[in-house]
Amino acid sequence: MSAPPRVLTVAGSDSGGGAGIQADLKTMLALGVHGMSVLTAVTAQNSLGVQGAWELPVEAVRAQYRSVVDDIGVQAVKTGMLASAELVEAVADLLAGTDAPTVVDPVGVSKHGDPLLAVSALDSVRTKLLPVATVATPNLDEVAQLTGLRVASEQDMRRAAAAVLEFGPRWVVIKGGHLAAAGSEEAVDLLTDGTEEHWLRAPRHDNRHTHGTGCTLASAIASYLARGHTVPEAVAAAKTYVTGALASGFALGAGIGPVDHGWAWRGEGAR
Repeated sequence: MSAPPRVLTVAGSDSGGGAGIQADLKTMLALGVHGMSVLTAVTAQNSLGVQGAWELPVEAVRAQYRSVVDDIGVQAVKTGMLASAELVEAVADLLAGTDAPTVVDPVGVSKHGDPLLAVSALDSVRTKLLPVATVATPNLDEVAQLTGLRVASEQDMRRAAAAVLEFGPRWVVIKGGHLAAAGSEEAVDLLTDGTEEHWLRAPRHDNRHTHGTGCTLASAIASYLARGHTVPEAVAAAKTYVTGALASGFALGAGIGPVDHGWAWRGEGAR
C-alpha cells in the first residue's frame, strides 16, 4: 500500500492532550494524513492552565527535523509553540530549505492566557518565521502582539490582515473567533493574500470547551494542503472540520475541555 500524505508538526507538547503536538497528530489522523512531530517544548498543562514549560535545546529540535525530513519527507509543515527567538530562527532556517507548504500558527499565549512565546522572540517571528509561511493563522490576541492593532470589527480584520501580510506570508487567516460582535451568531475568519479575499463564516456554538482550537485549525489546513488542495480550499475545509470539533467539545477536568478531534468518525466522516 502507498503511504498517505505526510505532515510534520513543529510544536510543543500539551500533557493534557487538548492542544499542541497531541492536537496536531489527532487532527492529522482524522483527516487521513500521516502525522510526524518535532517537539520544541514540554509543558505541564491541564484544563486549568499551564503550570510549567521547558523548551528543548535548538540542536535537539534541529536533529528531529532533519531526521524526519531527510528520510521520510513531507508534503506540508505546521508550526506552533516555538517559545524563544533562538528556536524561532532555527525553525525558520529549516523551513526555508524545505520544499513544502508551511502553516505558521504564531502561538503567543495559551487558551488560559499563559505566555508561550518570549517577548524577545516577537521580532524573530516577524522577520524570520512569517516570511517563510505559506499561510499564517493568528488569532486576535496574536495580531495585537505582532502588529499592535486591536481588532473590534470585521473592517478591522482587513487592516490586521494587511499588516500581517507586510511581514511576508503568502496568505493570512485572521481568526475572528474572539470577535465580540453584539448578538453575532457567527464565527468569522478572513483569508486573504492581499488580492483575493475569502470570508469564512460558521455557526458560533455555545460551548466553553474550546481548548486546542488554533492548533487544530492550523493542522487541518496543513493536512488539506498535503492532500493537494489549494490554500482557499484547504482553509475552507479546515474551517468545516474545526466547526464540527468545536460543536462536539467536551468537559475534561475542572476547567476548559478540548475540542473533539474525532467528531467526524462518529458523524459524517472526514471530508
